[in-house]
Amino acid sequence: MPNPILADWTTPFQIAPFDTITDDDFAPALERALEAHLAEIDAIATNPEAPDFANTVEALEASGAALDRVLSVFFTLAGADSTPKREELQREFSPKLAAHYAGISSNKALFARLDAVWQGRDGLDLTAEQARVLMLTHRGFVRSGAALDGAEDARMREIKSRLATLGTAFTQNLLADERDWSMDLDADGLKGLPDFLVQAAQAAGRDKGAPGAVITLSRSLIVPFLQFSPRRDLREIAYRAWAARGANGGATDNREIAAETLALRQERAQLLGYDTFARYKLDTEMAGTPDRVRDLLMQVWEPARARALADAEVLTAMMQAEGVNGPLEPWDWRYYAEKRRAAEHDLDEAALKPYLQLDRMIEAAFDCANRLFGLSFHQLDVPLYHPDCRAWEVRRDGKHVAVFIGDYFARGSKRSGAWCSAMRSQAKFPEIQAPVVINVCNFAKSTPALLSYDDARTLFHEFGHALHQMLSDVTYESVSGTSVARDFVELPSQLYEHWLEVPEVLRSFATHVDTGAPMPQAMLDKVLAAANFDQGFQTVEYVASALVDLEFHDNAPPVDPMARQEEILDSLGMPHAIGMRHATPQFAHVFSGDGYSSGYYSYMWSEVMDADAFAAFEEAGDAFDPTLARSLEDTILSTGGSRDAAELYTEFRGRLPGVDALLKGRGLAA
Repeated sequence: MPNPILADWTTPFQIAPFDTITDDDFAPALERALEAHLAEIDAIATNPEAPDFANTVEALEASGAALDRVLSVFFTLAGADSTPKREELQREFSPKLAAHYAGISSNKALFARLDAVWQGRDGLDLTAEQARVLMLTHRGFVRSGAALDGAEDARMREIKSRLATLGTAFTQNLLADERDWSMDLDADGLKGLPDFLVQAAQAAGRDKGAPGAVITLSRSLIVPFLQFSPRRDLREIAYRAWAARGANGGATDNREIAAETLALRQERAQLLGYDTFARYKLDTEMAGTPDRVRDLLMQVWEPARARALADAEVLTAMMQAEGVNGPLEPWDWRYYAEKRRAAEHDLDEAALKPYLQLDRMIEAAFDCANRLFGLSFHQLDVPLYHPDCRAWEVRRDGKHVAVFIGDYFARGSKRSGAWCSAMRSQAKFPEIQAPVVINVCNFAKSTPALLSYDDARTLFHEFGHALHQMLSDVTYESVSGTSVARDFVELPSQLYEHWLEVPEVLRSFATHVDTGAPMPQAMLDKVLAAANFDQGFQTVEYVASALVDLEFHDNAPPVDPMARQEEILDSLGMPHAIGMRHATPQFAHVFSGDGYSSGYYSYMWSEVMDADAFAAFEEAGDAFDPTLARSLEDTILSTGGSRDAAELYTEFRGRLPGVDALLKGRGLAA
């Protein structure tokens, strides 16, 4: 019987046949795909013809299709619906894949051909996209160590393999800590909690087989619990458990993993001729250098910290007025900030949430995409990997554009956070293929499903990434969709968040779950007025994490990352009652792989651009201005990594932005 992963997929739009794939299919499929890819690489490397763009660069582009298919299915499941078997497979696959790709980048005959094409590029009459693909491919090989020889080459391979193993262990340890902890809530523990949170806690209890309601370490549960629970003792227990993820000792402790990862990254960078890993990593990003990143972050840190300290005084006074003595603690901030928001903006999250139905917010994201880009969304009835998943065909002018899959609810088998990935990316070479894009979130499951305003913003954020994939219009998959500089990739996602705050969008789609009535104008006004509420806190917790990431990677690797983390925070004057958004043992962005290492700043780098980019629509007086929407698609969303990011942004806006629009957008400008 053929392996269903490698067989021809006869499903609609060639979506993975999840209903026929079992965990036992992955290992043999991977082995066959690895063998096939190596055979393709060997054929390229030993081609007797003189190297040119077609037989070397395009041949590399066309290679590995079977492997890409296996990995797209496996890693979708490993991240969103993990099982002990899948975790075991991931531990087995990670070093194997690292060795596979290291072997390709170390293939001297292959690199010699690629380098020959690069050296003779001026006489090849390449298109702009082909020239870009050649540059990126050659640069990628060099940065992977292709030019290293002997002991240095062997050591680079060892480092890559070990880093892959460490990244997998970090992710699985964090998932285990999040999955295994819960706190039962008796009748007294439920007092004072809004109905939506009680229902979500009861649903979490059923999911865990508990007799009653529980709080887990899912952000969609623990954040509202910290906002609304009047039980300071329970808030402290929950917060401490949340902050201790990855640092509980024993088999799931991530602290030594972080230390070894930092040391290996530094060694890797130095093998390639860089002083620090941050200098290596940022060399190809828009920012360019650690100093430019540090300058941006500090420009934001100072006003944010000042705002946070002033807010802390207000919240401390509120707490002491209730007879609670001592300093404001991290488990107090959200509770008293929520009370302050209700008092100052007359905005009650519990009253707001019935207007933010998940299904209506999905419709809102779709409707904005229709008005901006002419996309329409049509429900598909196809087998997916979990009953919570939904799928839509995306069309424009009646023609197929993409498949979009949404997996929105938290569960114990899903890693925390929210993300977008392409199970298949757009390309025209070696044949035309339409993208299959997935958004994964961790919203609390309830009936009906209701979101917080932050959840709704997350939904729009991830859908912005999805649009970047769906609207891609390039020839080569290596520059398709979100294959852009790390500090540019968050621009489309963060920019799309702005459409959630367009009043007419909320008026149309923020309708009451029971009555269907639109959000009252008075509440809408309060929501928009409170958009920048608590920005001191939110900015400080984010920038602190970004600065710790940067300092970890732009200096000698610390023997004790936790001690170094505290030194960095102390030097910044970190407010006592605010924790990092991601402390080191749970900083999956940085330690589960290289993606955001030295790059967590990129959300803020992109925010500088997204604040400025949406200002163009504001200046036009129309959030759906068709000329600007077309320009946004043509210059940014459709081009992927086929052109330089700074060049693309300048083409859209006429210039590169400064930090002023960001500070104004966050309400931090003087």
